Amino acid sequence: MHDYSVCGATIPCQECPKAVDNSIIYASHPRGFHLPAQKCEENIMIFLLKGEVLINSQEYAGTVLHAGEFILQAIGSKYEVLALTDAECVCYRFNQPEQFCEQRYKHIMAEVTPPLIFSPLKIIPELNYFLEASKSYLTEKRICRELLSFKRKELAFILGQFYSDYDLSMLVHPLSKYTSTFQYFVLQNHAKVKTVEELAQLGGYSTTTFRRIFNSVFHKPVYEWMMEKRKESIVYELRYTEATISEICYKYGFESLPHFSNFCKKNFGSSPRGLRQSHPA
Repeated sequence: MHDYSVCGATIPCQECPKAVDNSIIYASHPRGFHLPAQKCEENIMIFLLKGEVLINSQEYAGTVLHAGEFILQAIGSKYEVLALTDAECVCYRFNQPEQFCEQRYKHIMAEVTPPLIFSPLKIIPELNYFLEASKSYLTEKRICRELLSFKRKELAFILGQFYSDYDLSMLVHPLSKYTSTFQYFVLQNHAKVKTVEELAQLGGYSTTTFRRIFNSVFHKPVYEWMMEKRKESIVYELRYTEATISEICYKYGFESLPHFSNFCKKNFGSSPRGLRQSHPA
């Protein structure tokens, strides 16, 4: 009966509707394993249980991570890993920290200055108990959504209860830094492109990765957000600039004036000319 779920369900774990990809995973790598420099598609916390690995990133340039230590690499950042010995780790991948106090997050951002040189945090006994216990079933690679949710909350509790604001500043500030950087890129460049794919390419992301990062930062689908900004820009130009209706039409990628007029009537309740006459520049 090993093909059946440990929860008692009479279907294989792989077919269970609660089965999800593990966001908390266990990994084991031999000495010499190399993860080439790459941009993080998600935030990732690396908890090293055994061995030594070399981390190379802006925050941890040439840093040796020892067993009993952990770091965070924020979404959008670049990092490289080289196993100096056989190594085992538990990794937590996420878009947004789960169950982390918003007020404390803001306090750390505003009041706590992070160190000039980042160093790995120590895995305290309470966290080590969590990691070793998690490892025992993470190696099975079959975990349902409810269990993952509990474990994420437990991890957030441990970090919040047993680590100081100064310790957490090494997690919070990088998260905020890369979030702000991504926001700046999107706000500065979205008007230069016509499609999500073009914007992703401009930033050096795959479309899938770009959508994932965008959702975590802006909390809505990128296409929906771009359409809202496009509408806002069209209305602004019709009402407050001297650009001709034809110029605005073709600037925003419409194939013809009738097509542009239908778009305006559908979304704004008036034709381009009507919008312009109601708010002369």
